[in-house]
Amino acid sequence: MPTTTYTVTGMTCGHCVSSVTAEIGKIDGVTSVEVDLASGAVRVDSTTPIPTTTITAAVDEAGYQLAD
Repeated sequence: MPTTTYTVTGMTCGHCVSSVTAEIGKIDGVTSVEVDLASGAVRVDSTTPIPTTTITAAVDEAGYQLAD
């Protein structure tokens, strides 16, 4: 099971974490999403590799951005 870690910028509260978790969680194949608000780290477990563009789109939909 692949695990990938991303950094999301702009999150400031628990609602931010919930929004990012919900949007990434909607992606087919995602089995787990863990967000650390303090660092912006987002760990995504999935059944198959998820393209970064798909994660980027989900984070954008939540109103945030992936760090470069």
